[in-house]
Amino acid sequence: MRFLLDQDVYATTARFISDLGHDIAPAATLGLSRASDSDLLQTAHQQQRIMVTRDRHFGELVFLRDLGSGVIYLRISPSTLKAGHEELRRVLNSYSEEELQAAFVTVEPGRHRFRKLTR
Repeated sequence: MRFLLDQDVYATTARFISDLGHDIAPAATLGLSRASDSDLLQTAHQQQRIMVTRDRHFGELVFLRDLGSGVIYLRISPSTLKAGHEELRRVLNSYSEEELQAAFVTVEPGRHRFRKLTR
């Protein structure tokens, strides 16, 4: 799977996703470290990547403004990182790339919510 990682995604999480064999593109490596959230979503959509973020504002952009494509919203902190990563692994093993590109998924330690986007 292909992911665009927001600036706020922990480096440990980036390594975790990469170690699972996925293609990651941190925003900074694409020259997008100062890009707006809507520009990040647009880039993810253009590059057919799933947006990964810890910024809950992306929900508003996806649902109220109908921007972008698939988003994985990580509700994890340093103290819940291990459990959050295990739930993220479950998500990545449970859904196809196509399903994730058409969904907003909230990942928390021990659970996740999958919400299909209607377009």
